[in-house]
Amino acid sequence: MSRRVSGIRQRLSAEDIGEPEFFRRMIAASADRFAYLDRDLTYRAANAAYLMSWGLTSEQVIGRRVDEVLDRDLYAEEILPRLEACLAGHTIVYEAQLPRRGVRAGWGEVTYIPWLDRAGEVEGIVVCVHDITARLAANTSLGRLGEIVEKAQTEVYVFDPEHFYFEQVNQGARTNLGFGMDELTRMTPLDLMPDYDPQTFSRLLEPLRRGSKSQVVVETRHRRKDGTCYPAEIRLQLLGMEPRFVAWVMDATERRRAEEAIKHLAFMDPLTGLPNRRLLMDRLERAIAASRRSHRLGALIFIDLDDFKTLNDTLGHDQGDRLLRLVAKRLSSCLRESDTLARLGGDEFVVMLERLSRKAEDAAAQAETLANKLLMVLREPCGLEYREYREYRCSASMGVTLFGPRAVGVEELMKQADLAMYRAKASGRDTLRFFDPAMQAEVSARAALAANLRRGLQHGEFILHYQMQVDADGRTTGAEGLLRWQHPQRGLLEPAAFIRLAEETATILPLGRQVLDMACAQLATWSERPETADLILAVNISVLQFHHPDFVEQVLAAVDQQGCDPNRLKLEITENLLRHDRDSTIAKMSALKARGISFALDDFGTGYSSLTDLGRLPLKELKIDRSFVQDLVTNEKDAAIARTIIALGGTLELDVIAEGVETEAQRDWLAGHGCHAFQGYLFGRPGPAATSATRLDA
Repeated sequence: MSRRVSGIRQRLSAEDIGEPEFFRRMIAASADRFAYLDRDLTYRAANAAYLMSWGLTSEQVIGRRVDEVLDRDLYAEEILPRLEACLAGHTIVYEAQLPRRGVRAGWGEVTYIPWLDRAGEVEGIVVCVHDITARLAANTSLGRLGEIVEKAQTEVYVFDPEHFYFEQVNQGARTNLGFGMDELTRMTPLDLMPDYDPQTFSRLLEPLRRGSKSQVVVETRHRRKDGTCYPAEIRLQLLGMEPRFVAWVMDATERRRAEEAIKHLAFMDPLTGLPNRRLLMDRLERAIAASRRSHRLGALIFIDLDDFKTLNDTLGHDQGDRLLRLVAKRLSSCLRESDTLARLGGDEFVVMLERLSRKAEDAAAQAETLANKLLMVLREPCGLEYREYREYRCSASMGVTLFGPRAVGVEELMKQADLAMYRAKASGRDTLRFFDPAMQAEVSARAALAANLRRGLQHGEFILHYQMQVDADGRTTGAEGLLRWQHPQRGLLEPAAFIRLAEETATILPLGRQVLDMACAQLATWSERPETADLILAVNISVLQFHHPDFVEQVLAAVDQQGCDPNRLKLEITENLLRHDRDSTIAKMSALKARGISFALDDFGTGYSSLTDLGRLPLKELKIDRSFVQDLVTNEKDAAIARTIIALGGTLELDVIAEGVETEAQRDWLAGHGCHAFQGYLFGRPGPAATSATRLDA
C-alpha cells in the first residue's frame, strides 16, 4: 500500500485537503478507504468507502475525534500509538482486520501518511486502507481460492506456470474486461498486456520461479475486449502446493485521475490554470541548468497589475477574478510553447523565457520586445460586466532580469525581477524596467538607511535648525524649524537624503512627533526672553503624519507637555494633503486653530488646489515656493505665478510669505508687488538654536 500512495504525498495545506471538491475529484470513486485527520486527530474528510466500512454517515464522522468514532479499546490498543508515531513524521504501514458495518471481517493494509505543510511540519494524517483479504486468503489456502477470487473486489487472475493459460478469472475482472470465462480460458496474460511480449513477460516472472521474490509489482496497460485500454497495477505471486501464478490487478484509472488532481492542486493555480510559484521555481531551476549547458540566456519578467486592488474593491472579487483569468489568457497568447507563464498569487504573474540569444544585449532586446508586446495586449479594453467599466483598460508594471550560465539562485533571480518591477511602478506604471547591479546596490543602501533611521530616532540624532523669517522692514518675526540628521558617519544630512524613505517606511510618524516636541520646547525657551517671546515657529507636517487618527491629540500633547504658547506654533502643510478626505482635514485644522495653532500652505503653486478648498480651509498663510522666486526677476512666467499667488492671498485674506529669497532684487520685486514677508539666504542660513540665537535676538 505504501507504494500505491507514495505518489500522493504532496505538500498541500490542510485547508486544501479539507475541501469537499478535493476529495470528490481525488478519491470519492475509489474502492479503497481514505480519510484525513488534523493534528488533533479529528476527522476532516472521508470517502464513501471509509464511511460505509464503519456503517456511519458523514455527519457522524466529520468533525469528531477518532476516539469518538472508533471502538475505544481498538483505538487505545492498536490505533493511537501508530497515529502518534505518524504525527512524529513517520509513515506507518500495518495489516489489520477490517470492520464491515461495525463487525470485524476481512483484512486490510492500513497506511498512515504524515501530511506536511510548506515549512515541512506535520499538519495532518492521510489514512489509506486497502482491502487485502483476497491476497491473504490465497496465501493461506489455494483450496479456497475459487470462492475468494470470485468475490474479491480486486480483479484476480489465476494462470498455469507453463503455458500461462487462465484457469480462473473473477467476476470483477470479467466485468471490466468484457470477456466471458469460456473466452478467457483460451487466453493468457499476454492477450491482455499489449506492452509485453513472451520473452519480456517470462523475465518478469523469473524472480518468482527462482524464489528470490515473493511478489512482483508492475504498472502497465490492460486491454478490454472492445480494444480500449486502462492503466493497471499488477501484483504477481506464485502460490500453492501445485504452484499457480496469481495476479491481482487494480484498475488504476481513478488513482491516475486522483494523482493528476493532486498534481494540479500542488503545481497549478486553481483560478487561472497556470503554473503556480512552486512549479515555476522548479522549472526555473531546470532552465538555469539548461542555460549552463547551452550558454544561451533566459529572462524573467515579473508582472504586477496596476491599481488591481481598486478594481477589486470597486467591482467585487468575482469581477477581479474574471479580470485575472482574462489577463492570463492574453499573456498566454503572446508566448512560445517553450515559455512559462505562472501566477504567483494576487495580481502577480511571472513569464520565464528560455533559449534566448547568447549575447546579453540581444537577449535583453528579445525580452524587451516580448514585454512590450505583453504591455500592449493588456491595454486592450477588458469588457467587464458593469456599465461604468465596460471600457476598463488594464495596465501593468513589469520588471525584467536576465539569467545565464553564471546565474544566481532562483530566489535571488525572483528578487531581481521584483525589484525591477517596483522601479517600473515608481517610473509611472504601465512600463517596464530592467534589473541591474546598480539597482541592487541602491536597494541595499536603502535598507541600511532605513535601519539607521530607526537607530537615529532611538539615539536622538535628529535636530532642528532654524531659518529666520522677516517682514518688509527686515525685522525678525519668527523662524522655520528645518529638520537635520546628525549622522554618526555621514555627518549632517538634510531632509532630501532621508525624508522620502522616512515616509515610505512610516518612520515619519515617530520622527514627526520628535519634531513637534523639539519645536514646542524651543518656543518655551524663547518665551523666557523678551527679545524672542513673540517669535512664531513653523514646522513641516507630512501627509502621513497629518492623517494619523491621533494627530490632533499628538500636537496638543506636545504643546501642553513643553508648556509653550500654541499661538506661536505654525504648522506647514502641502497641497497633496488636500487630495483625500477634505472634511476630516478641515475638522483637524479647525480643532487645532481653536487652540490658537495656525496653518501655512507650503510650496503653494507646485501641486493642485481647488479655490473652493482654499476658501474652506482654516489657513493663515500661503507660502510662495522657492522654484517661482528663483527667476521671477527675469522669467515672466514665474513672475506671473508669484503675482497671482500674492493677489490670491489678498482676496482670501491670507498672509503671503516667499521662501528662497537670496537677492535684494528678488526681495524688492516681491515687496513691490505686495508680498511683505520673506525667508531665504538673504536674511540668514539655517542653523542650530545656539548659533541662531544672536540673529533671532536682533
